[in-house]
Amino acid sequence: MKYKILTEASGSLTTGYLIKAIQSAGHLAVASDIDDDIAGRYIAEDFILMPRVRDPELWNKTLDLLENNQINIVIPSLDETLLGWAERKNELKQKNIHIILSDPETVHVCTDKWMTYLFFKEAGIPTPESSLEQTYSLVKPRMGRGAVGVLVDPGPVSMEGMISQELLSGVEYTVDVFCDRHSQPIYIVPRKRLKVREGKSTGGIVVDHPLIFEWVRRICQSLRFCGPINIQCFECPDGSIKFLEINPRIAGGMALGFAATENWISLIIDTFIKEKELVPKDIQYGMKMMRFYDEIFIP
Repeated sequence: MKYKILTEASGSLTTGYLIKAIQSAGHLAVASDIDDDIAGRYIAEDFILMPRVRDPELWNKTLDLLENNQINIVIPSLDETLLGWAERKNELKQKNIHIILSDPETVHVCTDKWMTYLFFKEAGIPTPESSLEQTYSLVKPRMGRGAVGVLVDPGPVSMEGMISQELLSGVEYTVDVFCDRHSQPIYIVPRKRLKVREGKSTGGIVVDHPLIFEWVRRICQSLRFCGPINIQCFECPDGSIKFLEINPRIAGGMALGFAATENWISLIIDTFIKEKELVPKDIQYGMKMMRFYDEIFIP
């Protein structure tokens, strides 16, 4: 059976890999965005124009669009809608629409950086010291993604909706993790971020890092995850690891995680739809990713 799989924010520069992964797995990619003039709609099999996040009828309209377009699976990727999707997982499953996302309690912890910090501290996960006051040199929004709104040594600023955090030095890693329907991490793929643009990875290399594996397994034991998630950490100059963020969703740089293992779209269908037990393949350590622009011409 071919499933119709919806991807969010298909106007992103990194959305192409996910659409191609859906197609490579033998399914139908349905792009979506609030803008109908985007490249994603032309490489996917279908396109849905979505309501804006601030639309008071957002979820009524969204549910109608899913049913009218016979969507089988949604892979959320937009931070602003993650909690809304999570809260509707069970309702939509009754309609045979599967939302590939962790439960609301997990999403709430991960999308609020202060809540993430408190979780790390309670679970004994090493993390930079943080405060709701302007105590540390790094200031960033409690809710947000990428590098948007992040300030270093800004001088006095309003801390409404912000946290301050100890500024780390060392090597930055992004860890792609795939958790099955039992919330067990099937793949843990650390990748060293070689190049970053606007908070998105444009180059990286997969690294065999036992200490990161150990800590990520502990994170997954302490909080229930479903499907693809993305964890940010630093290897400090003394060799220790400190964790900053958990993105409880698919991420733009996961193209490298897919390439170094297997197509995670097939994993999603096997564990969440067909309820198969997953057997991981060997991770291709040392695999490197480089990104470049491509063009679509529309007559």
